[in-house]
Amino acid sequence: MAEIESGDRFDYIIVGAGSAGCVLANRLTEDPNVTVALLEAGGKNDGLLVKMPAGVGNLISTKGATNWGFETTPQAFMDGRRLYQPRGRGWGGSSAINGMIYIRGHARDYDNWRQMGLTGWGYADVLPYFKRSQHHEDGADAWNGAGGPLWVSRGPPGDPIYKAFIHAGKQAGYPVTRDFNGHQQEGVGPYHLTIRDGERWSAAAAYLKPIAGVRPNLKIISNAHAGRIIIERKTAVGVEFAAGPGKPVQNVYAKREVLVCGGAFQSPHLLLLSGIGPADELKKMGVPVEHDAPEVGRNLQDHLDASVIYEMTKPISMYSKTKGLKQPMIGLQYLFTKQGHGRTNHLHAGAFLKTRGELDRPDIQIHLVNALMQDHARVKADRDGFTLHVCQLRPDSRGTVTLASRNPFDAPSIDPRYLAEENDRRTMRDSVRIVRDIVGQDALKRYRGAEFKPGEHIRTDSEIDAWIRQNAETIYHPVGTCRMGADDNAPVDEELRVRGIDSLRVIDASVMPTLIGGNTNAPTIMIAEKLSDMLRGKPLLPPQDAPILEDQRIAV
Repeated sequence: MAEIESGDRFDYIIVGAGSAGCVLANRLTEDPNVTVALLEAGGKNDGLLVKMPAGVGNLISTKGATNWGFETTPQAFMDGRRLYQPRGRGWGGSSAINGMIYIRGHARDYDNWRQMGLTGWGYADVLPYFKRSQHHEDGADAWNGAGGPLWVSRGPPGDPIYKAFIHAGKQAGYPVTRDFNGHQQEGVGPYHLTIRDGERWSAAAAYLKPIAGVRPNLKIISNAHAGRIIIERKTAVGVEFAAGPGKPVQNVYAKREVLVCGGAFQSPHLLLLSGIGPADELKKMGVPVEHDAPEVGRNLQDHLDASVIYEMTKPISMYSKTKGLKQPMIGLQYLFTKQGHGRTNHLHAGAFLKTRGELDRPDIQIHLVNALMQDHARVKADRDGFTLHVCQLRPDSRGTVTLASRNPFDAPSIDPRYLAEENDRRTMRDSVRIVRDIVGQDALKRYRGAEFKPGEHIRTDSEIDAWIRQNAETIYHPVGTCRMGADDNAPVDEELRVRGIDSLRVIDASVMPTLIGGNTNAPTIMIAEKLSDMLRGKPLLPPQDAPILEDQRIAV
């Protein structure tokens, strides 16, 4: 923990050095007259596995210093299973352990927010902030920025399985999309990655590490687990934190505001511990009620993912590349030369597709991994294979985050209620059949072995449904538990101010009112970029129109 005197005062206290917290720490301290304390429960996340893109499987699969490793409650619609919920811990938060896929979601996702009454959150409003945050290696265009902190690169050509998948998608009748963040999201194509010169480019690498120890107006306090927001007369005035259970509790105070950036699980958890939430539930837990906010911890949405896995007839998957002594050699080669298989995430291609033609945007996403990957990589592969992760982009099911106890070091109770709604079950079932259709095309014939999971014998609706209930997992995109809204029931307003408590905001994926169609790291960074201007009283970037419906294709 950094040296700090209990009772120190700063203009802003940021709770959580994740994707949003890193952005805010950087942007707010650009003003040398503004002081910021950044509290982070974890450490610096400067180990080899965090830096090396190929380390992603180890990071996601292992609970520990970089991963909270939560679990859900037994899922009523998934045969009572408890599902693993990895979340990043330490500098960069989940951007330090994620798959490094740069996706913003569909333009209409943000236009829907605007139609909900959230002025300033339409696609034209948020696009300039996506662009400001970004440095795309291809340079700026109507959709992409250059010169920003977050490096975005095209994946390398990689193994031929990626090109074959894109070609197979084209054979199945889908468009080929060069940039899923550009003209048209729908189609098959390459992913853009938050990787710079073979190194993971997390929010910490982009925003925090360049200023750590450089700006005297920023105090980063690692290993500082926030336990409660200090509230006096309906105003947030500080934060209690400790290094761990049984460690001394310290206080820091905010002269202006407390900014909660803990993510979709831990931001509502901290609000609840602080007495902001459903009054009846707080009273049952013995938490003094500061503000009755019935929707704090409600509206949880997440992308449920089914992994359709095939054996591979060529020895080109990560199994053949890492078996035996090859795996430690990959680490050593990367450590000393930053070359070899450690330089990339081995996830270079995917798709955004519709399960029904009448939809106005894709409702499923596919991630192709050049490995036989089961249970978040916690089951070791014993053969060559490739995995097609497929998730439903906009589930109807809604879950909750609640208190398991009053102890801030106890994990929250997480109940996503996956597959509670029939449309979610239908979409997941249809997505498995779409994946099978693509893999069955001639372009993948030379690589395609037997269907390992679910297996050719799983064919009927009821069989596929049962397999999904027994095998589907999160693909790590929880949002919505402190939703912003124009209505008085929403925990935060369109400027992310917590209703009922002054000088308090929540700024992270928990404020998204609905789940966007894609990976959530880039939108979280965008939200923090936009809020940094609001906090500094700067004029918001002017809206920018960019075409989103035209085809954009690449030759395969």
